[in-house]
Amino acid sequence: MLFDVGTVVIAAVLAWVLYPPFIRWLGAVRAGQVIQEELPESHQRKAGTPTGGGILFVAVAILGGLLASLAGHSGAWPALVALVAGAAIGLFDDVSKLRRGSIGIPARLKFPVQLVVAVPVAWIALDGQPLWWLPVAVIAVVGTANAVNITDGMDGLAAGLSIIAVATTVLFLPHAPAGEKAVGMALCGGLAAFLVFNRHPARVFMGDTGALAIGFALAAMAIQQRVILLLPIVGLVFVLETLSVIIQVAYFKATGGKRVFPMTPIHYTFHHEGWSENRIALSFWAAGIVSALVAVALVKLTG
Repeated sequence: MLFDVGTVVIAAVLAWVLYPPFIRWLGAVRAGQVIQEELPESHQRKAGTPTGGGILFVAVAILGGLLASLAGHSGAWPALVALVAGAAIGLFDDVSKLRRGSIGIPARLKFPVQLVVAVPVAWIALDGQPLWWLPVAVIAVVGTANAVNITDGMDGLAAGLSIIAVATTVLFLPHAPAGEKAVGMALCGGLAAFLVFNRHPARVFMGDTGALAIGFALAAMAIQQRVILLLPIVGLVFVLETLSVIIQVAYFKATGGKRVFPMTPIHYTFHHEGWSENRIALSFWAAGIVSALVAVALVKLTG
């Protein structure tokens, strides 16, 4: 446990020191956030805020995993490969948005690309599990990545929930090897530093680079530990955010334009009802802690 705490502290301090110059650099290269037209005025004002902040906390997590591997701690590679894979897709998407002023990778290509990249990630994380688990694992990787990405719509929301989910997975669920713990704790430390600058009003956003990397890594950790079925409970808020979008789109198409929610993902509905971004983030974090505790309790009860 002392090793885990030390990893978090070192990663957090390193990232906290590096974030101010990194944010200035993002601003200098004009890596400003593009805001969707349908979002409310309170979000339109965020246009131009530097995005791509996930690059730094992903780099810190990768460094933590590599150092752990060099020190002889096993189990880091599934999460490391997942971080690189998710970040690579996200970075390409983020850069595409900035260079073309577009929405990034076209929707018709984004999901197939994620599926293809998720296959080796899932394969490495499975490490000898029965082959029939591979499709389930691939779906878990892609689903988790998109769920984190969908949730990343308000200051501090996804970062806080990710810290809760990753810390729960590597510290309180069974069978996490030391290398995986090192990656997870370094990622949590980097995210904690990022949250200092991403809390409302945010000075930087993580972008798809950070969101997809978190999702890929979180799923890889759960797959490696053979607790993939607990993943939806650990990340229940991510699941509910995604379900709100699925329900909204399905109902909209089925009824010719009617809506279940004023706006989705569901955090925008709360914002529409007058909740502040801070209140939404804190409330959703609390729900994330409760769902994580339920997952841990299930592990204890079932042995």
